[in-house]
Amino acid sequence: MTADDMRLGPMGALAERFHCIAFDRPGHGWSDHRRGVDASLWSQAATLRAAVRALGLSRPLLCGHSFGAAVALAYGMDHPAEVAGVVALAPICFPEPRLEQALFGPRAIPGPGELLSRILGATTDPVLLPALWRAMFLPQAMPARFAASFPFARAGRPEQIVTEAENAAALWGDLSRSALAYGRCAVPVRILCGGADIVVNTFTQGALAAAVIPGARFDLLPGAGHMLHHLDPEAVAAAVAALAEG
Repeated sequence: MTADDMRLGPMGALAERFHCIAFDRPGHGWSDHRRGVDASLWSQAATLRAAVRALGLSRPLLCGHSFGAAVALAYGMDHPAEVAGVVALAPICFPEPRLEQALFGPRAIPGPGELLSRILGATTDPVLLPALWRAMFLPQAMPARFAASFPFARAGRPEQIVTEAENAAALWGDLSRSALAYGRCAVPVRILCGGADIVVNTFTQGALAAAVIPGARFDLLPGAGHMLHHLDPEAVAAAVAALAEG
């Protein structure tokens, strides 16, 4: 969604030990989006790398959630010597039919997609998006701090939903490329998933990726849903610390 997701989740626990920087992916939050250019998770990984280099950061440890975890893994696989490790939270790792492809896919069409997103942004999105946001936390409830502080209006603006549509449309090809690269991954990886995730299947995605990626470690948080980084930020901090310590 936006960098605020990490800010309101594990960033407080992480900042006690690490210098933390949260990024809005292209087209999300306050980040610009180039139509048809940076929808690919591999392109977004290149954009993230350019930002890391511009900030003068040396061998960062990448932590991403869901689609952001797929971006972090792509970055690490492409540039293993430049990355200290990747912590992937509830990652989407392999191609599969996705609800967001059906819900948002038509908005990826250049021209009519923008018009459609504006129309739906004024009609159905104000009902649909809050329901989806709450469902992402199931079986837990959305935390009160998140509900009070997350910039829902910005995350739900028509332009960002067009970006979501483009991301979803590119997902099958992007994840096919990722799947072919996992066996050659040379960066340390830890994968954390919730045992009750209804958004991304823990066992056909994160657990399977951990089995394919050399040396990857998989940790299951029983009973946690897709937004596990809000339920147990200390588990995220522990995974980051373990990779940082080698």
